[in-house]
Amino acid sequence: MRHLFRRECKALWHSPWQLALVSYIPLIGVLALWWLFSAGLPRQLPVAVVDLDNSQISRMLTRQLSANAVIAPRSFANEAAAIEAMRQAQVYGLVILPYQLRKDLLTSKQPTIDIRYNSQFLLVGKLLSSQLQLSLAEGLTQIGEVSLLLKGAKKATVDVSLTPISNQTTALFNRNNNYVGFLVPPILIALWQLLSMLVFVNSVNAELIPQGERYYVARNIWPKVWVKVLFYSPIMLVHSGFILVWLYHYLALPVSGSLWLLLLAQAFMLMALWLLVLVIFMIMRDSARTVSFCTALFAPAFAFMGITFPVNDMPILAKWWRLVMPSSHYIDSHVSVVSYGVGLPQVLTQISSYWGFLLLLPLLYVLGRQAQKIPPQGQVSHPVNLEVNR
Repeated sequence: MRHLFRRECKALWHSPWQLALVSYIPLIGVLALWWLFSAGLPRQLPVAVVDLDNSQISRMLTRQLSANAVIAPRSFANEAAAIEAMRQAQVYGLVILPYQLRKDLLTSKQPTIDIRYNSQFLLVGKLLSSQLQLSLAEGLTQIGEVSLLLKGAKKATVDVSLTPISNQTTALFNRNNNYVGFLVPPILIALWQLLSMLVFVNSVNAELIPQGERYYVARNIWPKVWVKVLFYSPIMLVHSGFILVWLYHYLALPVSGSLWLLLLAQAFMLMALWLLVLVIFMIMRDSARTVSFCTALFAPAFAFMGITFPVNDMPILAKWWRLVMPSSHYIDSHVSVVSYGVGLPQVLTQISSYWGFLLLLPLLYVLGRQAQKIPPQGQVSHPVNLEVNR
């Protein structure tokens, strides 16, 4: 066993790409993604405004939009130009102030203000939708207040007439609407899962034995695999621990529970990941195909975590795909510990969701035996070239 550890260390030292994956690439990825979201809250998002009324009231509503720090209004002459700009992602939203808006408001009619946003950008679209409605509502409330006062209503009854019920929405676990605490942790977990997969795939690919047009594995592959698990698991857990320390100690993001529970959940997540990668490796037995398939499988991990899109609204295929992702099982423990401060019993209950991965063990045993059946050299089929002389 000791010589296998020395063999793995030597292989790592002589592989620049593998050495980069376990050293500086995770650190660069973590810091780069944090920097992208370091602003915390999107500001000055471009929104197209089509003013078909061109009245004092419509210009006041446009100024009301400009006063919102999230919105950056851009004037367009017509609806077609504004829609084309939104299709090209030049603007994220569209507000159409209709013709005769001022007249309809003064005559107590109910004009329609058209608000659109690009739903492809889930969080941006949701943020713009709420902020556009809030800004326009504030402007229209001022107009309604002036209209009631001119009709002789008392100031004390105006506010009650316009807003009989006041609403206040408070995010329990994201009070400042800070995207760093909301998005960055699951994004970094998805990145860590992808890098861990690449590290393990590169390591097991080194055990392939070419025979003719196919690849096989040695009969003593399982001790080598066991050493790889023992060798690379602590390294990748150090990187995941760095992510937790960086987020919840250095950046001081709010956390209610113990980070050691998160590290325990990440260890189980890593074991499930290794098992799934081994099954794919035994099926493919090809370096390029294994890397390509695993990358395609784990790349959309963040989308399937249920952070930005509710799990219950996903298509059935997406729900099945989500169950294959170890990160989707981990994120439940992460949210519970960070937001609710749950203890060890609850985390162990959530970790039990990995039991489905144990069903891969019999399949891995069968695939491993098949992959170890290297045919004798004389029985290896080679392509035959036939040359016909005319």
